[in-house]
Amino acid sequence: MLGRNQSSVSEFILVGFSTFPRHLLPAFFLLFLLMYLFTLLGNLLIMVTVWREHSLHTPMYLFLCALSTSEILYTLAITPRLLVDLLSVHRTITWAACASQMFFSFTFGFTHSFLLTIMGYDRYVAICHPLRYNVLMSPHGCACLVAWSWAGGSVMGLVVTTAVFHLTFCGPNEIHHFLCHVPPLLKLACGTDVPAVALGVGLVCITTLLGCCLLILLSYIFIVAAILRIPSAEGRQKAFSTCASHLTVVIVHYSFASVVYLKLKGPQSLEGDTLMAITYTVLTPFLSPIIFSLRNKELKTTMKKTFLSKLHPSII
Repeated sequence: MLGRNQSSVSEFILVGFSTFPRHLLPAFFLLFLLMYLFTLLGNLLIMVTVWREHSLHTPMYLFLCALSTSEILYTLAITPRLLVDLLSVHRTITWAACASQMFFSFTFGFTHSFLLTIMGYDRYVAICHPLRYNVLMSPHGCACLVAWSWAGGSVMGLVVTTAVFHLTFCGPNEIHHFLCHVPPLLKLACGTDVPAVALGVGLVCITTLLGCCLLILLSYIFIVAAILRIPSAEGRQKAFSTCASHLTVVIVHYSFASVVYLKLKGPQSLEGDTLMAITYTVLTPFLSPIIFSLRNKELKTTMKKTFLSKLHPSII
């Protein structure tokens, strides 16, 4: 994937949580392990529910399954390594493994943002153009939108990773993070082109994320305008309920991302930066299936009927 540049650094050390008191690390391990397992279980339950229930074979739930897949793969690229390092004395990672982690984390992270944007467009079409919904959101069209999201995420991951790992790393080799992330890696690079790479990568990432955010915002401006034109309160509530789970996830996703990426530069502790990074690498994927399961009435009812009734038939 990448043509390796000549460098004096062949491996890195992920500092991460090593600056925290050692007696806290087992507690962090248990907490993040439970959140990781719940993230996997929650997204798998959503995917299985949609697959088994024919009434959910609609574009909105197709996109939700794609979103769950991207979240599973995103956490798979980050969390297992984090869990191992929490209990390990040697936190080294090879040059190739570091590049791979960056590529996959950025690929699945941007795919997630693109899918959220498509889901916003889906809700816009459903509420603002209901008579044309089946035409605009045909099975072929939905499959193409999902495919383009994955392709776009892969391109973003490849561009960012290639730009960063084309640089020369002269040492030291300590990455002040628990994963191979762009800002701490750029601090280890040497050469006259480092500022240009930092500026280029930053502009590409922020422009893409802001573009997705603005498209979602634009979709919801039209959605709110259409909902306010509905004469009955019951109709307005029903229309908004179809958007509630997606809107909540979007707010959580971009709120945590903005706190991390758009924060003001200043003297901050490594521990504070590490905990802030946990919000979008572990906490956001953990909250997403909870929000979709609880805020989406149709999905919640179907999951209850599909799984809980098998354990406790008296529930239904």
